[in-house]
Amino acid sequence: MATWSERLAGVRGVLLDISGVLYDSGAGGGVPIPGSVEAVARLKQSQLKVRFCTNESQRSRGKLVGLLQRLGFDISEGEVTAPAPAACQILKERGLRPHLLIHDEIRSEFDKIDTSNPNCVVIADACDAFSYKNMNKAFQVLMELENPVLISLGKGRYYKETSGLMLDVGAYMKALEYACGVEAEVVGKPSPEFFQSALQVMGVEAHQAIMIGDDIVGDVGGAQRCGMRALQVRTGKFRPSDEHHPEVKADGYVDNLAEAVDLLLQHLDK
Repeated sequence: MATWSERLAGVRGVLLDISGVLYDSGAGGGVPIPGSVEAVARLKQSQLKVRFCTNESQRSRGKLVGLLQRLGFDISEGEVTAPAPAACQILKERGLRPHLLIHDEIRSEFDKIDTSNPNCVVIADACDAFSYKNMNKAFQVLMELENPVLISLGKGRYYKETSGLMLDVGAYMKALEYACGVEAEVVGKPSPEFFQSALQVMGVEAHQAIMIGDDIVGDVGGAQRCGMRALQVRTGKFRPSDEHHPEVKADGYVDNLAEAVDLLLQHLDK
């Protein structure tokens, strides 16, 4: 494998996943991953451009940022690329009226969206709202449409909380795809458009950016398909088998965000 100097050459922008990289969610909001608060501060004090790129869909962007600030992170709402605002933009542009199967904590993101007489379904990490009744209602809405549209805020298989691994939206998205014979439109990682929107705001080209995440498919694979480099941290949802994934190979594996930042700053402009 190439040296770290070769792998990190020319990096000008850093995209950071949030859950599993900065903190683990859980009771009381969650806990920072050791060293991550300081690592973010060091990145933001450097000449590198930094943006947070998350598939979080249990909290609105404002509530997520508020939580992270309480945990000690230097972060503002304008620095976060999240799927709910992006989905709202798509709904408005296409005149779509969604049936929402989402977590109550992000309903405020859709306050200005017309949800009468739905002509599509939007699904997110609804957590305990993923009941048979609610899944069946989403199924019925899709089956009644001549041209069904299913929009999913991410497609993750699982994520990590302090209490252990938790099923993510991707499992429920796949159930609706199978039952309805449709293919979901994914808003969030690993969608190329999602990564590109973050890069555009940062003002860097894909080859100048690196993604740091805990998801070998959504974070690493998605970023690499956009022409970015990607590091996987051994925190969050990381599993040892990820380092031997049959399709995706990270540009490097690090124990945590602190180690990743050490390497980035060590090889900056080298």
